[in-house]
Amino acid sequence: MAQIWNRFRAVILGVLGVAAVVVTWDLYKALGPEEGVLVGDTRVLPRTTDLAMPHSWEMLQRFGDPVTGLPGAPDAFDAVFDASMFSLGLAARGWVIGVVVGLVLALVMSRLRIVESALLPWVILSQTVPLIAIAPLVRRWGSEITIFGHVWSSEDSVAVIAAYLAFFPVAVGALRGLKSPDATHLDLMRAYGVGWWRSLVTLRLPSSVPYLLPALRLAAASAVIGAVVAEVSIGLKGGLGRMVIDYAVAASGDPAKPWAPIFGAVAIGLVSAGAIGLLGLVLRPFRLTGASNG
Repeated sequence: MAQIWNRFRAVILGVLGVAAVVVTWDLYKALGPEEGVLVGDTRVLPRTTDLAMPHSWEMLQRFGDPVTGLPGAPDAFDAVFDASMFSLGLAARGWVIGVVVGLVLALVMSRLRIVESALLPWVILSQTVPLIAIAPLVRRWGSEITIFGHVWSSEDSVAVIAAYLAFFPVAVGALRGLKSPDATHLDLMRAYGVGWWRSLVTLRLPSSVPYLLPALRLAAASAVIGAVVAEVSIGLKGGLGRMVIDYAVAASGDPAKPWAPIFGAVAIGLVSAGAIGLLGLVLRPFRLTGASNG
């Protein structure tokens, strides 16, 4: 029993967490006040009316309903699945770009202190720019670019926006990891005349793995958010962002329907995090014992 718990601990705790959220939602729906909880004039908890807060099983039932009233219209589940795969593909492209850019920036900043001092504030400042503001600009600028015969498309713009959010945690996490080895280990490398590149491969990169994996997981979640938000800002059809807008129109008459694409976004976020978990298993042999103590 203990072996089963240790092996599937994360999965079991994740399922219990989801179950706790669902139970809490339905209990509040059943027992909470219809006008919500007010503190003065501020509503801190939502209303529990049917139009404001649908039951959890009503949200799930919408996956079996047709998307439209036309004959032969696909079920919402099929439509959400297709849109989720579309958005996941764009998010994955953005994640790869963001990881590459973040790692390059971390390597340069860890190599040259003056570059770190000059560049790191701008890396942090970049995350304060709202995506809704820059997404149309990226699309407009990109439409004027042709690279080796490839014409820039709206999908490329969405991938760039996803990369824009994904590179930041990678750059910061990798930089911290590359600087994490103990000074005694670095002094030993220098005493043996080991160059920077060799010490990077044999010491700094393995030491950065415990810092890099959480950064990659956060980057994956950020890429999903960036892709969905960019789809909304650009107006790209086929993904979850556009579906959220289309389904939100029905919220006044059917409040459970807009939750279908939201669940799709949650699902691809979990898939992304799970993929990084598998990557962690692959990188486990490369971790240095005690590397996180630096």
